Amino acid sequence: MLVPAPDYPLWTAAVSLSSGKAVHYLCDESSDWFPDLDDIRAKITPRTRGIVIINPNNPTGAVYSKELLMEIVEIARQHNLIIFADEIYDKILYDAAQHHSIAALAPDLLTVTFNGLSKTYRVAGFRQGWMVLNGPKKHAKGYIEGLEMLASMRLCANVPAQHAIQTALGGYQSISEFIVPGGRLYEQRNRAWELINDIPGVSCVKPNGALYMFPKIDAKRFNIHDDQKMVLDFLLQEKVLLVQERRLTGRGRTTCVS
Repeated sequence: MLVPAPDYPLWTAAVSLSSGKAVHYLCDESSDWFPDLDDIRAKITPRTRGIVIINPNNPTGAVYSKELLMEIVEIARQHNLIIFADEIYDKILYDAAQHHSIAALAPDLLTVTFNGLSKTYRVAGFRQGWMVLNGPKKHAKGYIEGLEMLASMRLCANVPAQHAIQTALGGYQSISEFIVPGGRLYEQRNRAWELINDIPGVSCVKPNGALYMFPKIDAKRFNIHDDQKMVLDFLLQEKVLLVQERRLTGRGRTTCVS
C-alpha cells in the first residue's frame, strides 16, 4: 500500500495490522509538501494494491490542486489501484484554497473516501465517521464483505451521536466563520506561522488547510541529536506538545505542531 510521507501515523499502522506493507511515497517540502509523482511511480510494483491520499493533509496542511489529483488518478488508473481518500479536513481551508474530492475525478476507479464529525464539526468525542465507496466494486467483493463483517461485529455506533450526523451535515456550517480573516482558526494559523518563521533556524511552509504545521528545525544550530528527546524536553520545559518527524516519515528533520 502506498502511503504518504509524512502521514497520519494510523494509516501506516492500519496497513501493518492488515498484514500489508506500507510503502511511503515522498511529499516534498520544497514543493509545498505536494506528492512527488515520480517517486510514486518508482515505488509501484505488481504487489501494490492501493494508494492513500490525505487531502487536506495531516500533518503538513497542504491542499492538493485538481491538476495534481488528476495526475494521481491517472497513475492509479494505469496500475489498477484502489484510492483511499482521507478527506476529513475538506472544509478547513484558508485563503483561496479549494478542496477537490478525488472520487469525483475518478468515477471509473474504486475509491474509498473517509470523513467524519471530529474536525470540521469539532466533536471528536462523538466518535462518528463514515466511508463512501465509489466506482466499480466487483474486484473488491472480498474487501466489502470484510467491511460488512466488521460492522456486524461492532453492531452500530451509539444512536444519539448518529442523529448528530444529519444535524451537522444539514445544518449551519459554522466552520465558515473560523477559516476567514478574523476567524479563530485563520488567525491562529497566521500568528503561529509568523512566530515560527521568526525563530532563527526554524522555517515552515504556510499551511493552506487542516489544523497543523510542519516546521523544519536546523538540528545543528540547536544541537539536536535525538528528536524524541527534544520533543520530551520541550514538553517538560515549555509545556508544548510536539510530534517528532520520525513518527510521521521515518526521518528526523522536522516536527509537527497542532
